[in-house]
This record gives sequence, structure tokens and C-alpha cells, in this order.
Amino acid sequence: MGEGAPGRAWTALWLAVALVGIAAVAMGWVLTRGVEQRVLALDREAAALRAALARDQAFLAMLRDPAARSVALAGAGPSPDAHAWLRWHPAAGGLLVATALPPVPAGRTYQLWAIGRGIRPVSGGIFSVDAQGRGTLRVPPLPGLSAADVFSVTLERAGGAPAPSGPAYLVTGR
Repeated sequence: MGEGAPGRAWTALWLAVALVGIAAVAMGWVLTRGVEQRVLALDREAAALRAALARDQAFLAMLRDPAARSVALAGAGPSPDAHAWLRWHPAAGGLLVATALPPVPAGRTYQLWAIGRGIRPVSGGIFSVDAQGRGTLRVPPLPGLSAADVFSVTLERAGGAPAPSGPAYLVTGR
């Protein structure tokens, strides 16, 4: 071996150390990038949860609002044993909780209607029921309807109908 051998050994050693360093930096960058992406995903999820919480808190405040009205709906026609409770606020919407409704046939859905004096029925939304006949519906604010005298639940085609056309399963009066 000549005199250049120790120099080449040191060069090879430094080259190996440099390659290990570059590999470590690259691995650190890859890991950091994955962590950053996970943090961004968690931030988006947290923002969505904060928005959902704010909506739920506003909804809960509406349910507690003294201006909200509690309405009982009784079974009618094909479902005499069914009943429902509706907490409704004209400007904020409400919540319908129904029990003992028959199962929804394929291609059909239950639809809530708000009926005021001198106006056409306004859809409050569609819902289905579980195996025990229980269903819930978060009712949106109903534009143009400041008061409803009657609420009704009918069986309609899947997706709902523009006006009640099916049999009434639940009804109430003021």
C-alpha cells in the first residue's frame, strides 16, 4: 500500500459519514412531512368538530328558548299507536321525535309537514325509522312560515314530495 491509502481511507470514511448524514436528513424530512400532513388533517377535523359543536349549541339554545313550542302528534290512519313530540321554533326550526311508527316500505319515506292558516303545507323534512319504529328529524327553519297550526307526518315517495299526497300517520292541531 502506498502513502495515498490512509488519505483514501479517510476520504471514504468522510464520504460514508456524509451519506449517512444525508440519509438521516432525508429521513427526518420525510417523517416531518408526514407529521405536518397529519397535523393539518387533525386541524381540519378539529375545525369541523368546533363547527358541529357550535351548531349543536345553537340548536340546544333553540330547544330551551321560551318562544319554542312543544307539540304532541298523535297516531292517525294506519298508525293509531304511533306518537311524536315536536319542539319547534318558527325562526330556528326544531326537533321531531317519533315512536311506534310502522317500518318504511322500500321506495318510501316519512315526511313532516307544517300547515299554517291560508298557506300551502311546508315540508319540514324527511326521515325514516329504526326496527322499533323510532325516528328523529332535525327540522330546519321554515321560511315564510311564522306560525303553524297543524303538523302532520305522511308517508311519501323516497326523497319526499312537494305537497302531502300520502296517508297521514301522525297529526296534531294547535
